[in-house]
Amino acid sequence: MSLSLPADPSSARSLTDVAREAMAALSGRSQWFGPATSTIVFVIDGLGAANLGARSGHARFLSAHRGKKDVARSVFPSTTAAALTSLLTGTAPGRHGIVGYRTRVPGTGIVANQLRGWEAGELPDDWQRAEPLTATRRSFVVTRPEYVGSGFTRATVGDADVEAVSALEERAARAAELAARHPGSFVYLYAPDLDAIGHKHGWESDAWTAALERVDAVVRDLARDISPTTGLIVTADHGMIDVPRHRHVLLGEGDELLTDVEDIGGEPRMLHLYTAPGTAADVARRWRDAESSRAWVMTRDEAIASGLFGPVDAAVAPRIGDVLVAARSAIAYYDDRLHDKAPQRMVGQHGSLTSEERIVPLVRLGAFA
Repeated sequence: MSLSLPADPSSARSLTDVAREAMAALSGRSQWFGPATSTIVFVIDGLGAANLGARSGHARFLSAHRGKKDVARSVFPSTTAAALTSLLTGTAPGRHGIVGYRTRVPGTGIVANQLRGWEAGELPDDWQRAEPLTATRRSFVVTRPEYVGSGFTRATVGDADVEAVSALEERAARAAELAARHPGSFVYLYAPDLDAIGHKHGWESDAWTAALERVDAVVRDLARDISPTTGLIVTADHGMIDVPRHRHVLLGEGDELLTDVEDIGGEPRMLHLYTAPGTAADVARRWRDAESSRAWVMTRDEAIASGLFGPVDAAVAPRIGDVLVAARSAIAYYDDRLHDKAPQRMVGQHGSLTSEERIVPLVRLGAFA
């Protein structure tokens, strides 16, 4: 079948290429950015371009320095594990193999969390298949202490020097210090603070707006503190949509949509459905009949052919669900058979193909302004 998928803004850069181009600027060879003595890529997890635009009055510094065309398109699925891996390896999910939040490990029956699966013993050390860009030059990572030494961190930044700093303001100050002290270096600065609040309270909440004001102040101070020859890019891994409880689609025992579905991966706005052998076409048909008015439904082969995951290696293809369901309305799908209902308390959501989830800011500061 022919998929009718949303079009990205014509001016949008690929998030996958941001770190690579920032590194190229260190030798004056970037096609996007001017030369720089050091570069900082600051990822504000969960800050979509639409979210920032709707709350521009609470992020005056970012809004003042962001042109209307200064955006990037995140990957599919628009989720942290896939997007950060693409950013830090310069490769698409179909190559590096992190194709969602939860995916089935072929041949094991395990549906593994792609952020914490290494600690749970669900993922082998070589699960992430691409070489991190940080292997190509002196690199620093400044992040929260709980992420230092994690399997996901090792998989995405390799042997880069990782600095643990709790407070966001101190994290940014440390990034500026490293860039100044180590000319020619690449610094990756990560802030998950806004995303966590969005998931818990929603991006339209007062708590999220207050957190955005704090982030905006941190960016302002960072731009002030860096050398004029340091290039600074502020971007994100994905945006966010609020999904209230009455918009949840609960899949329960005996639901026809679960017929022949052996495992469910992904996340509430982008399901990987792993089906019994030979039943994918029937499962896709049932889901299209029921959900095509509010979701994109496609088989694995259709998703690969459409290029959603980028070029897909043969070893990666079995990780992708036999059927994919990507929400286009403000809904979220939950397996209500599970005992743990905690995920259903999450308000802010992402993972699908909408512009609110995939289009993120790309703000140029310092030497890149």
